[in-house]
Order: sequence, then structure tokens, then C-alpha cells
Amino acid sequence: MPSQFFGLNIAYTGLQAANAALNTTANNISNVETEGYSRQNTVQQASDALHTWTTYGMAGAGVDTIRIDQTRNQYYDLKYWENNANAGTFEIKQYYMKQLEDYFTETDMKEGFGTIYKNSFHALEEVFKSPGDDTVKTQYLAAAQSLCDYFASMYSSLQKVQLDANAEIKNKVDEINSVASQIATLNKQINTIEITGSRANELRDQRALLVDELSKIVDVKITEIPIYVSEGSKEPSGIYTYCVDIAGGQSLVLGYEYNTLECTTRPQKINQSDADGLYEIKWSNDLEFNLYGKNLGGELKGLVEMRDGNNEEYFHGKDVSTNPPATGVWVDGHSYNKIEIEVTEEYLTDINKTTLPEKGLLTLINKDFEYAGWEYEDVDDGSGNITHRYTFYIEELPGSEYLGSTASVGREIDYQGIPYYMEQMNEWVRVFAQQMNAIEKEAQDEYGEPAERALFSYVELATGDEISDFLDHGDGKGIWDSDETDRMWSSADKSYYRMTAANFQVNQDMVKDVKKFGTSKDIHQGQDVQNIAEELLKVQNEKGIRGCTSKEFLQTILSDVALAANSANTFSAVYGDISKAIVNQRLSVSGVDNDEEALNLVKFQEAYNLSAKMMQIFTEIYDRLILQTGV
Repeated sequence: MPSQFFGLNIAYTGLQAANAALNTTANNISNVETEGYSRQNTVQQASDALHTWTTYGMAGAGVDTIRIDQTRNQYYDLKYWENNANAGTFEIKQYYMKQLEDYFTETDMKEGFGTIYKNSFHALEEVFKSPGDDTVKTQYLAAAQSLCDYFASMYSSLQKVQLDANAEIKNKVDEINSVASQIATLNKQINTIEITGSRANELRDQRALLVDELSKIVDVKITEIPIYVSEGSKEPSGIYTYCVDIAGGQSLVLGYEYNTLECTTRPQKINQSDADGLYEIKWSNDLEFNLYGKNLGGELKGLVEMRDGNNEEYFHGKDVSTNPPATGVWVDGHSYNKIEIEVTEEYLTDINKTTLPEKGLLTLINKDFEYAGWEYEDVDDGSGNITHRYTFYIEELPGSEYLGSTASVGREIDYQGIPYYMEQMNEWVRVFAQQMNAIEKEAQDEYGEPAERALFSYVELATGDEISDFLDHGDGKGIWDSDETDRMWSSADKSYYRMTAANFQVNQDMVKDVKKFGTSKDIHQGQDVQNIAEELLKVQNEKGIRGCTSKEFLQTILSDVALAANSANTFSAVYGDISKAIVNQRLSVSGVDNDEEALNLVKFQEAYNLSAKMMQIFTEIYDRLILQTGV
């Protein structure tokens, strides 16, 4: 049968349990403003009853305080992390699209494309009215140069935004590595404590707070795997392997170990107008990090899509090279191999729309081949069936296993980021310059000589040389040849492919000597003949850029920017509201409520007092039993 002091022991366990609950309540109240703190509660259960070998059988033995638990709902954690990744993506887009909107939008305080474009044609109208007046010609060339300067300024601004996003990608990678290191350290500390049977609640809170922070940078998936006392055993040891996967399932933390990411500068551009020094991300163990995966989320996704978004317009096609590929092709004194890629996408068959860099990396299957140049060819088989092929010149000879494989430069990214807007501007200046130059080349200058010169030229940024003698006629470069079966473009040609928003300018020969700017086809008809000026004026209403006039086309870009900015604002607000709702739900479960803790304080204090009263009563009983009855 139990001891004579059994009742005193029962009262003592109640006193201990109430004291533990009071201490836990005090801890909750102390941490009411602590970020990431989860409300704690004491878990109690009745002590094992004792067999009394009497008629009533078993006697309760009091209460045991088993542990102190966090009050936390994993479901709300998962929902928060998922939503936080989406919120992070659109917050980044909102920030950067606001910058683009500011650059493109025209206000009363800032001249934009519309005003500058209109001014240039107003100046051209004055030339039409007075074609023999060198002063109005000078004014027009100055207005035309202002249009060129607008595009150069926009190009520079967009590259700055691209570089800002690139630098922020590096910062986010450093943050991911820092969080991974801290989580791995906490994993070890938590297991060291919990293998003894205790619960490391505060450390678990710190770890969950780090995951909250990580989930905004990149999507996360958390797995906590129990470790058993021995292989094949079902008895838990009390410790876990805590795993963190990011970017669609790529392992970041595995227990006490963690992987780190590093940024490496791209060896080659993947878009013609990309800024220099853009980063690629890889794991420090040289394994590939899938930066462009469909499951990537968080701020990292927003930054990548802003920096590299091409609206899915990237170079890709099928390797149709001969078997084996042609070898020993000499280009600029070097021997190369030829890889022929057939393309079908409409934007790849128009050189004005290309974003393909002159030199870069051509990916066949999963291997990169560095190319030193390329040619584009339209071939008519004689029956009206035209195929479109790019020929790349590479040093390394691919094996036959690559024949028929898919080839690509860059990756498909379904977002209108910086490369998309740069390509749109490049296309505009190329088509506009072609239209204007084709007319001006029919003019005679004031010296009575055939002009045969471009109104708009470009500067080779690497050398500073001005290019105005475009290879778009005469030798089969850029036009159909004599039997109309072949058309060729080369990345090495002095073609409009090399003209971009960055180097677009007015022909400097005309700027230096305005008499070289011709306004009529035959100067002998008199200086007031204005047929060339008249044709130049018609360009503003000529549809040649994706079914739009030159003015309308740039307006569509402004619309794209506005729509993308509005979408980012809307989704950022939506996910922000969802985040607030989830946070409130989390707090309703795990947050510390002062009123609730005040009630607990009264409740546990009363339980403590009652247990103390029981001990006092049992003390009086034992005093009477021992001292007054002599038992």
C-alpha cells in the first residue's frame, strides 16, 4: 500500500505543476514583444496510479509535468512561406517596374519620346517648306540627334536598372548563404538539447524566424526527419534531421551540413544589349543551380525575371548540321567548325528583332560551345518553301550525338524584363533608320553629287568608328541574290544588326557639312524641290514595325510598361493582404495575448494556492497523527 505520506506527495506534485505553469506564463508575458516567439504551454498528465491492494484498487498519484511545448500550427507556417515567396517576387517587380515607368513616362516637367519625336518631324516640315535653307536643315539634324540621344539615354538607364538588379541578386545569394549557415548551427544546438528529452523551444523559434526570412528571398520546402535509436528500430531518439530545400527542391541545408551558392560572372552575354558583368549562380560544389526553373520563387525570381526577362523570345532551333559537321572553315585567320541551326519562330527570322550576341555560348543538349560569330540565311528550295538557318562558327567540334538536338542561346523567360524593352528599342531604331536611309540614299546633295549616304549611322562602341555604309545591298548581304534563292546576314557585317539604341546617331558627315543632307532627287530642278523631304515626312505614318507606325510602336512599349507596372502593383497588394491574414491566423495560435496570459496567471496562481493549502492540511493531519496519537 502507499506510504502514509502519500497524500503529501500528491499535493507536492500539484504544487510543482502549478509552479511550472506559472513560470511558463511569466515567460510568455516577458516575450510578448519578441519577434518570432511562439507562446509556450506546459503539458501535464496524471501520474501512474498505484495499486493499493484494497477494495478500491488503484489510487491516483498526482500529476506529472511532461514538457513545455510551443503552441504552433505547421499548416499556417507552410501557407505563410508559400505566400511570402509570391509576395517577395511581386514586391521586387513593383519596385523595378516603377523605375521603368518613370523612365518611359512623359510628363509636363520631362520631355519623353512623344515630344522629341514630334519635334523632329516638325523640324523636318520646316525643311520641306524651305529645302534650300541650310539653317532649317541644321535645326532638323539637331532635332534628329535629340531623338538619337533619347534612345541612348534610355539604353543607359535600362542597363543601370539591369546592373542594379544584378547587384541585388548577389546580395540575395549572400543572404541565403548566411541563413543556411545559421540554420545548420541551430540544428546542431537543438538536437544537442533535445536528445536529453528537453524541448529547445526558443532555438526552434529562432530557426523558424530564419525560414520566414528565407522564404521571402526564395521558395522553401521544410522536412523534419526523425532519427531512431538504431537501424530498423521504431523507437525515436528525440532528434531530427532538419532539411531545407529551395528553388524547386534543391538542397540547401541537410541537418548539420549546408550548401552555399556563389555568383560567377557570365563568360559571354546571352542578349546583345546585356550589360557587362552579369552573374550566373551555381553551387559552390560546382553543381548547377537551376536559376531559371519554373518553381523558383521569392525575391530572387523577381530579380531574375527583371534582369533577364525576354518575353519568351530567345534563340532556339534544331541542329541540322552535316554529319560530321563542316570543319576547317577559315574566318579572320582562324579555323572553325560550322554548326547549322534551323529556326522557325518569326522573331528569329527577322534580323531587326534579333537579340543574339555576336559572340557567345551555344548550348547543345546540356553542353556549351563557344562561338566566334554567326551567319543567318534564308534559303528557297525552288518551290517557294523557305527555310531559315543560322550558322555558328565554333572551335570545338561536337560529336555526332548532337545532330538533331535542340540548340539554344540563353533561356526562355516568360516576363517582359530589361532585355525585352531593350530589344524593342533596338528594333525601333533599326527599322526607323532603314526607312529614313532608304529615302535619303536617293537624294542628291547640294554639291550635285548622289548622296548615297545614310541619314542615320551608328558608332562601333569598341572602336569609336562611325558606320554609315551599310551592307544591305549589292553583294547578296541582307537581300535576296540574283536568282532569289538565297539571302545572307553575318554578325560581322556592317549591317543594321549592329545598330542599337546605344549607338544610334545622325550621320556626322551631314552634321559637319549640312550641304551633304539632300532634300531632292535632282538638285538641278532647283533648291526648292522637296521630293526627298516629302518622302521623309511620310515615314511617320508608314507602318513597318510590327504593323505599327514608328510613333505607335513606341506607344505600345509605354503600354507594356504601364500594364506590367499595374500588374506588379496589384499582385503585390493582393499577396500583401493575404500575408496579413495568414500572420493574424498564426498569431491567433502562437502569439502571446496579454489578456489570455493574465487569466492564466490567475488560474495557475489559484491552483498553486490550492496545492499549498492541501499541503498545509496534510501537515496538520500528520501532526495530529504523529505527535498526538503516537503512531
